[in-house]
Amino acid sequence: MVHIRRHLHQYPEVSFQETKTAAFIANYYNELGIPCDTNVGGNGVIATLKGKKAGKTIALRADFDALPIQDEKDVPYKSKVDGVMHACGHDGHTATLLILAKVMKEYQDQLPGTIVFLHQHAEEYAPGGAKPIIESGAIDHVDAVFGTHLWATTPVGVLQTSKQAFMAGTDRFEIIIQGKGGHGAYPHETKDAIVIGSHLITQLQQIVSRRVDPLDTAVVTVGVFEAGEAFNVIADKAKIVGTVRYINPELQDKIIEDMKCIINGVCISSEATYSFNYVKGYPPLINHAKEAELVLRIAEKDIEDIYKAEEINPSMAGEDFAYYLMEKPGAFFFTGAQKHADPYPHHHPKFDIDERSMPIAAKTLIQAYFAYQEQE
Repeated sequence: MVHIRRHLHQYPEVSFQETKTAAFIANYYNELGIPCDTNVGGNGVIATLKGKKAGKTIALRADFDALPIQDEKDVPYKSKVDGVMHACGHDGHTATLLILAKVMKEYQDQLPGTIVFLHQHAEEYAPGGAKPIIESGAIDHVDAVFGTHLWATTPVGVLQTSKQAFMAGTDRFEIIIQGKGGHGAYPHETKDAIVIGSHLITQLQQIVSRRVDPLDTAVVTVGVFEAGEAFNVIADKAKIVGTVRYINPELQDKIIEDMKCIINGVCISSEATYSFNYVKGYPPLINHAKEAELVLRIAEKDIEDIYKAEEINPSMAGEDFAYYLMEKPGAFFFTGAQKHADPYPHHHPKFDIDERSMPIAAKTLIQAYFAYQEQE
């Protein structure tokens, strides 16, 4: 697992461009003698291991895309691709599933049912890879699906999940404010896009604090505010880009309408015009209670490397694994992979994982497979 993970870490590919990674995965299955399909829904690779005993068909999923981030770690396996790195652990997910397949191939004669090793491309960038894989019909025959994320801020030996909402819906928005520029000495002759944008950003922060029920969970974050080119020129245009996160699906449309109302009001009062583009991303990831309970049970009972299996509040990060759970029973869980006492978070230039987490993830996935086979 370590060898594969470190190889992939050195040669990352961003979402929708993972052709070499997909070829590496497919070649690995070909060498194992496990049939696989390529170019599933794009760059997806799906391998199928049929046991000799009757049973259910269960998919185990790993993603394999990287991020457009410069790797700043001082390690032998540092990314060799400028401006691209595995900053979220997908290389570890892939290594976990490949070695799990290698082991299970040795026990094929004793295997009940069918394991579908689902290697998904493009998790990091909406519309993602899960949806086109589902639309291709590749998992129509699957009875259930399980997946894990190596979680760099959770200690090794801890498994976390939820019997209901587990991760947030994740959307993106872009606002362009068109004011009237001019000389910095004559502000009364302008419509200052920076001032208008500043008022707008402040107002947007009141959506969660004053318009959303305190018992609901939501986030409105502005990540980009671009305007101006010179110290003595009042900007005529401002660009605001951000993200909306929510757990309750009913909140999505409410937040969109609130944003429209606020943007329109601020710009009318400032005599500016605007454009507003809201892109709906991944829906909330809602685990199936029965399958999540199964994961918790086997983690506590059957995985000696796990010393704590716990239910947690939803993460406001997003995951397109949500689409699989809208189609099939299943569950998603975090496998603790914290490498340092003060770990770098996901999507950080110095992100890394404790590689001891990978076999724990593999054991949990396969135990979930066997436990689901026995479930009525």
